[in-house]
Amino acid sequence: MASPKVHWLLPFVLVSLLTCVLARRGQDMRCGACRALVDELEWEISQVNPKRTIQKGSFRINPDGSQSITEIPYARSETHLIEVLEQVCEKMTEYGEKIDPNTHRKSYVRVVSRDGKKLDASETNIDKEVINDLRSTCEHIVEVHEDELIEFFSHETENVKDKLCSKRTDLCDHSVHITHDEL
Repeated sequence: MASPKVHWLLPFVLVSLLTCVLARRGQDMRCGACRALVDELEWEISQVNPKRTIQKGSFRINPDGSQSITEIPYARSETHLIEVLEQVCEKMTEYGEKIDPNTHRKSYVRVVSRDGKKLDASETNIDKEVINDLRSTCEHIVEVHEDELIEFFSHETENVKDKLCSKRTDLCDHSVHITHDEL
């Protein structure tokens, strides 16, 4: 028979354990949403004609009669990135949750291809609650980190997932162990 002290500690141990499990689930969700968001942004940028440009600068006439207008690629313009950020989280409905059998960490993978075909979703949780959580987490990331997202995607950068999701935003504390092609 356990001593009364053990019974007194049991609720605290259970609460601590539950807190750790929920914290890890939240961490996995935030990291997965960030990584999926990066994939979707990179895809959207790649779909824009590279020759398409947009004018940037002031339309005021300088004292010498010139204007300070430059043309920049539209795909990485702030205008385009803001448009994409407004709707990109809707793409999270095309993802599902996979659990690594060894680490029990959760990751998020496409279950619908970009052309609308269903992909192999075996061993993937495509529950509506998971998808809604992923979408709302994505929306929260966009809301909180919009400036960082625009900054990163306005220039071509390598390893955006690691640089943005881990180093800049701390959304992924374990991303160095995830391959770049996972999503």
